[in-house]
Amino acid sequence: MVFKLSHTTSYKYENGVTFCHNIATLKPKTMIGQTLIDYKLEISPTPTEISEKVDFFGNTVTRFSIQKHHNELKVTAISQVLKDSSLLPNIISNPARHITLQDALVALKGHDTDILDAKQFAFESVLISNINSEIKDYAEVSFKPNRSVFDASYELMQRIYKDFEFDPEFTNVATPIHEVMKEKKGVCQDFAQIAIACLRSVGLAAKYVSGYIETIPPAGKEKLVGADASHAWFSVYIPTFGWVDFDPTNNQIPKNQHIVVSWGRDYYDVPPLKGVIYSTGKNKMEVSVDIRPSI
Repeated sequence: MVFKLSHTTSYKYENGVTFCHNIATLKPKTMIGQTLIDYKLEISPTPTEISEKVDFFGNTVTRFSIQKHHNELKVTAISQVLKDSSLLPNIISNPARHITLQDALVALKGHDTDILDAKQFAFESVLISNINSEIKDYAEVSFKPNRSVFDASYELMQRIYKDFEFDPEFTNVATPIHEVMKEKKGVCQDFAQIAIACLRSVGLAAKYVSGYIETIPPAGKEKLVGADASHAWFSVYIPTFGWVDFDPTNNQIPKNQHIVVSWGRDYYDVPPLKGVIYSTGKNKMEVSVDIRPSI
């Protein structure tokens, strides 16, 4: 399936901005099961300087600065992406599905390239730190030494889906995971980071995946422009197989409707847009995302 994707972020500044420097992580990846066909980034006002590079985690980032007075910043990423989940390795029928937690922990002590790459996702990170006993206890309900990592991760995904309430008013990007864990409320970003904290608490490697998910309108209803949203889920490393994604917000293993943009240790590594400005007063941000199958 081919999707057309548009992601627009706009900032309106009360007293204008004289200078801004920004980093955008908005370019979808090309990987197994996903091919980026076309991509362009539209920025208004036109940047004074702009460059594109690949970061430490393999994500494409665009750096740009605007060195003139402006009252509004608008950044639109327009992409066309081919999704074919049939190309992904089938974990269900793969022997790696039987890798236990004990097997995985032994394997993660190795030194081959894949293991070394995965290890960096086993440690605490900026937004997933000071993992407490409440999180570890929650994880250990699913993760037993002789239980399959895949089965335990799948169950963890299901438990978060059932135990946590989706509440966009409760958290923001700075809300600590311990508060989310205590109140059992949050959004997709929080649920992904709780899952990652659980996985790391038992010694496994897990990464934060940022992207989009296509939303399907009710039968007979027109799909609303901008109804889709940025999304986040988690991925766990299973030795001898690789990374397996899980979406605890929707209780499913991501397939064609999930479009991957970037991944990192947590949200801090991969926000769609971040930057610094020289300004005073308030500012207002609006985000609109639209995903449609290409006809």
